[in-house]
Amino acid sequence: MDLFNDIPFMVLLLLVPLMGAVFAAFTHRNRNNAKWVAIIFSAVTLALTMVYAYVMATATVPYLDADSWTWIDTDYIVISFSLYVDGMSLLMMALTALLVLVVSIFSSSESNSANTFFALILAMEVGLMGVYMAHDYFLFYIFWEVTLIPMYFLISGWGGPRRHYAAIKFFIYTHVASLVMLIAIFAMATEAAAGGPLNFGFDEVKLALAGMDTFMQAALFGMLFLGFAAKMPLVPFHTWLPDAHVEAPTAGSVLLAGVMLKMGSYGIIRVCLDVFPEGAKAWQSAMIVIALVAIIYGAYACIAQNDLKKMVAFSSISHMGMVLLGIATLSSIGVSFAIFQMFAHGLITAVLFMVCGLVGHNAGTREISLLGGLAGKMPIFAAFMMFGFLASLGLPGLVGFVAEFGIIYSFFEYLQGTEYLWAVMFALASLLLTAGYYLWAMQRSIFGRETDKIDLSHVHDVSKPEGISMGIVCALIALFGLMPGIVMKVIETVQIAGVV
Repeated sequence: MDLFNDIPFMVLLLLVPLMGAVFAAFTHRNRNNAKWVAIIFSAVTLALTMVYAYVMATATVPYLDADSWTWIDTDYIVISFSLYVDGMSLLMMALTALLVLVVSIFSSSESNSANTFFALILAMEVGLMGVYMAHDYFLFYIFWEVTLIPMYFLISGWGGPRRHYAAIKFFIYTHVASLVMLIAIFAMATEAAAGGPLNFGFDEVKLALAGMDTFMQAALFGMLFLGFAAKMPLVPFHTWLPDAHVEAPTAGSVLLAGVMLKMGSYGIIRVCLDVFPEGAKAWQSAMIVIALVAIIYGAYACIAQNDLKKMVAFSSISHMGMVLLGIATLSSIGVSFAIFQMFAHGLITAVLFMVCGLVGHNAGTREISLLGGLAGKMPIFAAFMMFGFLASLGLPGLVGFVAEFGIIYSFFEYLQGTEYLWAVMFALASLLLTAGYYLWAMQRSIFGRETDKIDLSHVHDVSKPEGISMGIVCALIALFGLMPGIVMKVIETVQIAGVV
């Protein structure tokens, strides 16, 4: 780890995309310059993340590193610029860096205020990286809020006809929930201070609250859970997500589903379970019920959708419910596969939303009832669409199967020996529903007779940048589906206090 004594890699992972955002913003609306700034700086960030992962993996204490600098130090409050990386952080950082590079390549033809567009994407990367590395609650909250701003402007500036409504709804839902989280954070720091200065450090707060009574743990757990659940989002805090996805540009949808939603589940694991293990036990039954409702409701709602993008948005609600189900088992295997599902869902939804963006742009509509016979006109597109849908429904050999199988197995282990073993059928039923709506949508949109409801004479197949973007992600979906041990080796290093 001597390398990190000389080069603050964690700080570089924030500075590089920040510098890229500034450079992109001042390219004076030159689309090519802005595009290349985004691609180069996001590629450098990904390369640094991979180097960082390699050095940590070969170190004495793998996947564990921390840096801290005092930011504010008074008699009343102590705030540190504290960064920390373990296996879960590293996976989310790598996913963030990858998807930002992918959407920068995919969106290379963007001509509407391209400098601002790519600057917002890189600014988004700064916030996301900060959330996954922050080890001080005040810093964590700052980065949490930073992610809202570029996403709001991406939806509002480059979205669909109802973009302003969707952007405001997204901001209000997630911001109000995060204010509840902020109140809980100050309550935690106040309780931990015990009359001394407020200290927001993760380790300091956790140590000071170790002996907190169950009632207070449950109360603070519930407040934090509300903030994180609205971000995932879970039923009944989900209504902003379909609107945001439908109206967002493709790049916004990929980052929103691929990494922003994971902030919620990351927070539940990193904060709720680790700091309040007794609170987690008190909320365990409620989390299981919420998870099962989200899984079934999300899958069932997909069947009723006629817009491909809205269908994929509702499928995210179902899949994030699966993440919560793994977390709610409070077992090491359940939480491990929940983290795996976070990573898998990020890769899969990236392909799905790029596919939806392509069909909307090329065919002029995403309405399933108006599409048909696209495989004959766009064979490469059809192949990517099939691959993405099959990965999302859990086809064996692809990354989604490993994640969902592990979560359902952990839930079965949790219920075994109880009178509630039948509840595992809800999770299994969601797999049937998922296969149903994906196969039905695929059959109607790309197979069958060519539709006469819209003019498809002008459509063109996947361009080179679009093919490269989706090809990279599809290759990783297959790689980690066939070799899940690569990801599991990283996840196994994560230690959470509330998990047995």
